[in-house]
Amino acid sequence: MDISRPEQRILHLLAQGGSITPIKDERGQIVAAQCFTREGWQLSAFDLALFRKLKRRRAISSTGSQPYRITRHGLELVRSQPDNR
Repeated sequence: MDISRPEQRILHLLAQGGSITPIKDERGQIVAAQCFTREGWQLSAFDLALFRKLKRRRAISSTGSQPYRITRHGLELVRSQPDNR
């Protein structure tokens, strides 16, 4: 299954230890989401539509009200990229 470039970037960031924190309204509905790297930097090119696409593909999941992390299926979807470290 092919994934878009923005999805690829987010999954690669999550595979390196990043997380996605949802922002909920008073009814408990997710109204926004923020993506953080493992160093704590926030990614600005992340929106709710991209969050929903990744969740629909089951590339990310949350357990126990923790931030969303990459799943095994998400790791299979992400193509390897050279790291600058």
